Amino acid sequence: MTKAVKPNILVVCANPKAGSFCKSLARAVVLELKNSGHRVTYHDLDAEKFPPVIPAREIRRGAVPAGLIRRHCADLVRADGIVIIHPNWWGQPPAVMKGWIDRVFRTDVAYRFDEGDDGEGVPVGLLKARFAVVFNTSDTEKTRELKEFGDPLDTIWKNCVFALCGVRKVIRRTFGVIVTSSIKQRKAWIAEAVKIVRRCVKGLK
Repeated sequence: MTKAVKPNILVVCANPKAGSFCKSLARAVVLELKNSGHRVTYHDLDAEKFPPVIPAREIRRGAVPAGLIRRHCADLVRADGIVIIHPNWWGQPPAVMKGWIDRVFRTDVAYRFDEGDDGEGVPVGLLKARFAVVFNTSDTEKTRELKEFGDPLDTIWKNCVFALCGVRKVIRRTFGVIVTSSIKQRKAWIAEAVKIVRRCVKGLK
């Protein structure tokens, strides 16, 4: 009898601080997935010194990206589930995460346009991932954040990135206020994050 192949989960974290809560979340999620026997691809973009600036030659349709970018593209295409972790900076992801999106969520990798479409129509999503989880951290109280700034990260990840690329199930959770949180609170948040990921992966069976 053929043994069932465990799902392949891509985990990507962006935060330049080695001791950040984002890193703690990433470690806990990766450990949970590995202990459950899943295949895990983990990228700490800051530790890897991922180059976020996309060169003009790479924007051309049909351009073949360099080795590093090609490997990241392959990891994205293979993923059955995706977990993204980063802080909320100015209502946006950190620059390295934005650059990762620019360079890795490429035409004919994450989405394509129908034949004869010059890019003015509605793209067709290509990613096979059946879920994406986005964990954000914030130092602004939630009520004030929503009142003063809205929630641009929700639109970016759910609509502008994942829905466009074919990933329909997107769960997003912001943890905060980080700067004033206790160790007990952080442990509770980590436990919650692990539970969310566990539930999503279980849904792949």
